Amino acid sequence: MILAEYAKYLQEHNEELLQNKLTPIELLGPWLRAIINKNPKNNVDKIIHKELMYAENENGDYIIVGKSESGRKLATALINFAQSYKNYNHAKWMEMLEKNYHQK
Repeated sequence: MILAEYAKYLQEHNEELLQNKLTPIELLGPWLRAIINKNPKNNVDKIIHKELMYAENENGDYIIVGKSESGRKLATALINFAQSYKNYNHAKWMEMLEKNYHQK
């Protein structure tokens, strides 16, 4: 459920991701910050509020901390998902490059 919501957010930025302007890890922070800085409206928001802490410094570097064992598992799952999404997009990018190369 939470990974599906994060995946939707990533899909909204898919063009930037495919062009390597952003990475899924770079988008994870703003997505969590937006959820944590608003009143929870659905189960995803409530779970993130209950399970995760988010902190950011003036340079824009951030840290995600699980408030419990399940929060740590959630943070790990989000990071692993972001990495797998990055790997998937990299494979698609390589496929596009190869396709363009063979068309010339």
